[in-house]
Amino acid sequence: QISWTPLLVLGYLFYLLLGAMVFQLLEKQAETHFRDQFQLEKLKFLQNYTCLDRQALEQFVQVLMEAWEKGVNPEGNSTNPSNWDFSNSFFFAGTVVTTIGYGNLSPSTVAGQIFCVFYALFGVPLNLAFLNQLGKGLNAHLLTLERWVQKPGRAQVQLAIFLTTGTLLFLVFPPLVFSYVEGWSYGEGFYFTFITLSTIGFGDYVVGTNPNKHYIPVYRSLTAIWIVFGLAWLALVFNVGADLMERHLQLKWHKSDLSLAEGATTKLEDEPEQPRIHIPS
Repeated sequence: QISWTPLLVLGYLFYLLLGAMVFQLLEKQAETHFRDQFQLEKLKFLQNYTCLDRQALEQFVQVLMEAWEKGVNPEGNSTNPSNWDFSNSFFFAGTVVTTIGYGNLSPSTVAGQIFCVFYALFGVPLNLAFLNQLGKGLNAHLLTLERWVQKPGRAQVQLAIFLTTGTLLFLVFPPLVFSYVEGWSYGEGFYFTFITLSTIGFGDYVVGTNPNKHYIPVYRSLTAIWIVFGLAWLALVFNVGADLMERHLQLKWHKSDLSLAEGATTKLEDEPEQPRIHIPS
C-alpha cells in the first residue's frame, strides 16, 4: 500500500518554500524603498536642525523604539489613555489565552511577566476546552439544520448555510465596523480580521491604539468577545478543511491502489496459462 504521508510532508515543505519566494518577491523591494526613504528623512532632519548630530538622532530613534516595544505610542503626549486600564487589560488577557499575541503590548514588570506565564499555562488549556465545547454546540446546530433540510444534498446545503452565516458575521461585517471606528480601509479591516481570528496576530494592526481617536470604554472588551466566537467558527472551518483534505488524499490513494490491483488482475487474466510442472511426492 502506498502511504500519502511522505507526499504530504513534501507538499507542506513545498508550500512553505512557495510562500517564502512569493513574500520575498512582493515585499523585499518595498522594504528597500521604505528603508531608503527613512534614511533620506533622517538626513533631511539633520540638515534642518544643525544643532543635532547623527549620534544624537540615533539615540533618540532608539528611545522611540524602546517606547514602542514597551507598548507606549510615541505619538501624542502624556494624556494618551493607558494601555492597562480594565478594558485594555481584558483585551490583552484574551490575546494571551487565545495565543494571538499581537506583540504590540506585553508585561514590562517581572511580576507581570511571571503572572503572564502561569496565567497562560492554565488559560490556554481552558480556552481550548471552551472552544471545543463551543465547537460542539456549532456542530449540534449544524445537525439541527440538517434535520430541517429534508431534501437530497442537504449536507451541502447546511454546510453552505454555516459557511455563509459565519463569513458574514465574522469576516464581512466586522471590517466595516473597524473601518468606521479605526479609519482603516475595508481591505485593512478584513486583513486584521482574518489575521486575528486565525491567531496569526502580527500586531501591525490592532484595534483601539490610535491616540488621536476617542474610543468607548467597552470597545476593546466587545472586540475580545467577538474574537472568541470568531475563533471557534474559523477553527471549525479549518478542521473541516483539514478533514476534507485528508479524506481526499486517502480516497485518491485508495483509488490508485484499486486501479493498480485491477490492472494486475487484468494482466494475469490476459496472460495465457503456463504449463504446470508436477513434482512427484
